[in-house]
Amino acid sequence: MTLTIPLVLLLAVVVVLLLRFKAVGGGALVVVALFGFYLAHTGAAGTVNQLVTALTDALPGISH
Repeated sequence: MTLTIPLVLLLAVVVVLLLRFKAVGGGALVVVALFGFYLAHTGAAGTVNQLVTALTDALPGISH
């Protein structure tokens, strides 16, 4: 049985945990979120998407 978790949900959980344990402040959260939105509108968006896709595709093969 395979459990699929959307990457955005996983990242949201990480952000909530970082805020909860005060590892990062609210201001840093806003800056990182805005950076992500601006990065998505640049030429680097395709490269970042390909990198994340390659990493997520490689993860299941690591355990075998």
